[in-house]
Formats: sequence, C-alpha cells, structure tokens
Amino acid sequence: MTKQRVLRMVWALAAAALLVLASCNELPGQGKKGGTFVLGLVAEPTSLDPAQLTDINSMRILSSVYDTLVRFDEGGFELKPALATKWTVSSDGLTYTFELRKNVKFHDGTPFNAAAVKFNFDRMLDPKHEFASTGPFPFAGFYYGSVKETKVTDDSTVQIILKTPYSPLLNSLTLNQGRIVSPDAVKKYGKDYGQHAVGTGPFKLVEWQHGVRVVVERNNDYWDGAPLLDKIVFRPIPDEQTRFTELKSGNADAIVDVPPDNVAQVKSDNRYQYIEQPGPHIWWATFNLDKKPFSDLKVRQAVMYATNRDAISRDILKGTGTTANGPIPPSIKWAYTDDVTKYPYDPNKAKQLLADAGYPNGFSAVFWVPESGSGMQSPKSMATAIQGDLAKVGVKTQLQTTEWAVYLDKRKNGQMPLYMLGWTGDNGDPDNFLCYFFCQPGAAREGFYANKPLADVLLRAQKLTQQSERAKLYRQAEQLLRDDVGRLFVANNQPPLAFAKRVKGYVPHPTGSEYFNTVEMQ
Repeated sequence: MTKQRVLRMVWALAAAALLVLASCNELPGQGKKGGTFVLGLVAEPTSLDPAQLTDINSMRILSSVYDTLVRFDEGGFELKPALATKWTVSSDGLTYTFELRKNVKFHDGTPFNAAAVKFNFDRMLDPKHEFASTGPFPFAGFYYGSVKETKVTDDSTVQIILKTPYSPLLNSLTLNQGRIVSPDAVKKYGKDYGQHAVGTGPFKLVEWQHGVRVVVERNNDYWDGAPLLDKIVFRPIPDEQTRFTELKSGNADAIVDVPPDNVAQVKSDNRYQYIEQPGPHIWWATFNLDKKPFSDLKVRQAVMYATNRDAISRDILKGTGTTANGPIPPSIKWAYTDDVTKYPYDPNKAKQLLADAGYPNGFSAVFWVPESGSGMQSPKSMATAIQGDLAKVGVKTQLQTTEWAVYLDKRKNGQMPLYMLGWTGDNGDPDNFLCYFFCQPGAAREGFYANKPLADVLLRAQKLTQQSERAKLYRQAEQLLRDDVGRLFVANNQPPLAFAKRVKGYVPHPTGSEYFNTVEMQ
C-alpha cells in the first residue's frame, strides 16, 4: 500500500469520526451543545442593572449577560483581557489607557465602542448626566470616586483619568459596576432599564417573571465563542429546604447555599457534585450606633464575649465556615492577620461588662434577620444561636425577619438596631472589605459607625502601590476595628453548592459571580 493511500485512508477515517461527533452535536475540543440549565437561587434579584447592584443573587445572573473591560482568570484573581484587549498605566498612576475589542455588539445590535464605555462611567459618576436619574448607583462613588474623567481617544481607545492614585482600580473594573451596559437600551427604557438588561455577554435576557424565574439564552455571536447551553433558568427559592427538595426532585440542576444539615447527604450521594465556593466571604452582625445601648463600647464588647462563634461554625455551618477574627478573610493571604484582639466565648466577662455599662440586668433589642440573601448560609439558624447566647447574659433579642429587598431598604434607612449582613469581596482586594464601610471619617455607610483613625489608615492604603506596605496598614486597620468592636464578626463562609452529576464544566469563582460559558448538560 502506497504512502498516499495510507494518508487518504487516515483522512477518511478522521472525517467519518468528525461526522459522528457532529451528529451528536459535539466536536473535538468542545463540549456537548444544547440543553437548559436550572439554578436555584436564595432570593429574587433586586435589579439587572449592574450599576445599581448591592446583592449576590443579582450578581449570579449578571455574569452571564454582561462583560467588563478586564476580568479575572478562571477560578482566581489574575487579571486578563475582556472587552479591553490591553491596557497601560501612566508612571504617575493617574491615566489608564484601554485598547478595546473591535467588532463587538450589544445584544440589541448596537456597537460596543469607547463612547459606550464613557457613557457607562459618566452615567454612574456625573450627577448632571442625562441618564443619572436611572440610578441610584450606591457603590459607584466608592469604587470609582477617584475618576476625574473618562475620555474617548478614538472609537476603540478610552482613557480613565484619576484625580489621585487608586491602587485597586483595575480589580474594581471587574466588579458588577464595571459591567458595560448598552447606552441605547438605557435611553430606551430609562428607569426601567434594570428589568431589560442588555449587555455583550455570552447569554441574552429573554424573560423575567418576577418571583418565578429569570431566563437567558445563548448569544451565538459572543466574541469569546458561543456558550454550550441553549438557556439558563435562574429560580429564586428562598426556603433552604425547598431549594434542596427541588434539587432532589430534578426540578433544579444545581442550587446555591446548600443547607448545612444536608451537606453530608450531598457528599455521600453519587447523584450530586458538592462544591465549596472558595471565598472570600465574611458574615457579621452590625450594631447601629445611632441607637442605645450599642453606642457604648462596653456593650459591644459584651456582645462579642457572649457570642459562641466557634459553636456557630461547628454546629450550624457544619464546617462550611470558620470563625472570623476580623473583616479580611484568610483567603486574602497577603493582608490577613489573626494577630488581633481576640474575644473568646466568656459569658461571665460579658455580664461584668454589661454591669459596668449600667445594664446589670441586661436590656432588650430587636435583632433583624433576612429570610435569605447576601450569600448568608442558614441566616435564621445562625441568628437564633446568637439570640440564645445573648439571652444567657440578660440581653433579650426579638428576631424580626423580612424578605431581602425590604431588608435592604430598612438597612439603608437606619431602621434596624442590630442586624445581620454578609459580604463577598468580589474584587479580591482588602480595600473592598474595609474602605467601603469605614472610610468616611464623619459619617458611616453601615450602622452609623465612624472611626477617623481607622478611616485615615484605609485611605492611605488606597494610594499605595507596594503590596507589602499596604499589608502593614490593613493589619493596623484590623486592630483598630477590633479594639473598637465596630462589628460582631462571626464567620468566614465557604458557601456550598450542589450540582447534579449531569452538569459538567462548572468552575466556581472566589468572587461569587457564576460563569456558565463552559457548562454543559450530559
């Protein structure tokens, strides 16, 4: 047999194999195309306008609809190109120049370009902008408040010019507020844009039936290659046992925040895949210092000593979280320290501090708890445990629950004396855990807490570029916050997810944003 005939046979066999694979809707190096993936969330999204977001449930949807200028790599915090193909930073740290990806279109068919980027940042940051009224944009000023101007150089080049150096800027561009929306869609829908999301992402929004589901479908023209799934259905299922039941019945292909009591069952059942989100996450209770008695440091210290945080991690989170010593979780290794003031479980010490503060018989307070949301695992169970611990030292708390959107409104309006909250540092920088809450020397974003020495340290850390120098300041900040008991830090969660075995290709990301480009249904 000649060499030519052998080669022809090889090519014929290869072609036949390709035909077989194609008939199965699968090609070499690709997954199986098609199918609908159903994900059970813990709460209804609040909005699909990324500039407005404050909650993780909405974030889990937006990753599919929108892109950012830069993004993190799969599973980590290394920056890589997205809608910007490359970028440079001036020597003074004030000018960031981005070269944009060409021939990209929004889902409504309009072009992505430098003017669209400028529109996005101007809408969030300029109160006189024509479409500033489509807000509010609660995080924009914090993440991008150092921006002086967004300047269009040409159709595919944009500059972000800062007033002062801000070292977390590139990381902050990966956040939801950095997701680029269609200017034409904002102009069309105005204040209702959050119900009609239009981005450049791998999936397009096709339906939002409130309280029931949000549906996105494949963007066949996606610049980074069309995803495998036909559709994703996001279902809000606030009750954790109902959520688990929906997974078992096959009505959901995956759920977030597996109830800790069901973790062992998921791990031992070969029908499921158990995945822990790798962090960084913090869970705490906020004291409202505008309301007595939490304005008294001794009372806050007493609450810390009275709360058996180790037992909460062990008995309620069942190992899916660790006791928190401060706001920065251990996963941000370069800034984390546990060399801070500790508050071990000590009810007798708590009683003495309450007596010293003038409350020998304790006091009563309302303790607010969300029904679900903010990435918190078993919020009612955790709050009940804290309630029981406080009762042992004479602090009688009445648990008050409400759904997530109402909860956020009450928090914003300062109506809750003591309340639970969780936070995911979705740009991988400690500034995200600290400065947003504690950088206002004369006022507070959360609980009317102000600490000027702490704010000064954090603002200095923002302007440094040397990581080692920043780390020293963050460790100093943690000690200042612990000494003043600015929060009741409880646990660093690793939120558990459960997937049916038929779901392949999912990679969890530490930010809590979910990426489904590579997910396939077997």
